[in-house]
Amino acid sequence: MILVTGATGNVGRRVVERLVAAGYGVRATTRDPSHANLPAGVAAASADLADPESLRPHLDGVEAVFLIWPFVDPATAAHLAPRVADVLTGAGSPRVVYVSAAYAEVDPDSFWAVVERAISASGLPWTVLRPTGIATNTLGWAASIRAEGVVRWPYGAAARSLVHEDDIAAVAVEALTSERHDQRTYVLSGPETVTQAEQVRIIGDAIGRDLRWHDVPAQTIRPMLAATLGSPAFADAALASWAAFVQVPEQVTGDVAAVLGRPARTFTRWAADHAADFA
Repeated sequence: MILVTGATGNVGRRVVERLVAAGYGVRATTRDPSHANLPAGVAAASADLADPESLRPHLDGVEAVFLIWPFVDPATAAHLAPRVADVLTGAGSPRVVYVSAAYAEVDPDSFWAVVERAISASGLPWTVLRPTGIATNTLGWAASIRAEGVVRWPYGAAARSLVHEDDIAAVAVEALTSERHDQRTYVLSGPETVTQAEQVRIIGDAIGRDLRWHDVPAQTIRPMLAATLGSPAFADAALASWAAFVQVPEQVTGDVAAVLGRPARTFTRWAADHAADFA
């Protein structure tokens, strides 16, 4: 039995689907089970990491936990993550597979890094997945692409190694169902870097439209980005990262291939898989 938090998210939903297809028992938690729409046979249960005790009723017999952390404030993470770890430890110490971010290596004070340390300190078996960037974040451009065929965003020359969400899910399932990945940290990336402006062109190819990139100053989108991400500091960190990727491309790793025995999916493949979201 495997518990999946964030089961309705872009990655969590793929994890649930893969586990079910492989024949594993799944308990899926979300803050609003009434809108979960999960695969047949998977019941959604109500739990909120803001209340770590809400996990406890769903942990009986659970051998592994897929953890998505929803709070971007480091102080909130420092308060809640040890409590979540305590609840898991008291329920038989299931293996934890936590989706962090490559940025945790850059900023040890980030919420990603804070949660990593809390899990490690708990004594729980763990695997940490650090995506460089998740390709589904580009779905934020979908409305402007549909409306006018233009993406107005800063740092078009920023070279990203975005990873397909299904590759993250596939690695997560391997880690959830095997002890071979205990105390391993994997940095998950796509197989190549693609600039943000090139990403828009690739999306255009996938939907059969000539899309345009329009570079705008970072401060133009900062208020919107802060509102979307839930934190001005988080927005500033994102903008600073994109600016850095103009000069030094985001890292490309072989960890997806090492775990799965096949190459990571390209951004071109991702765009083809999500063409309907932009059309």
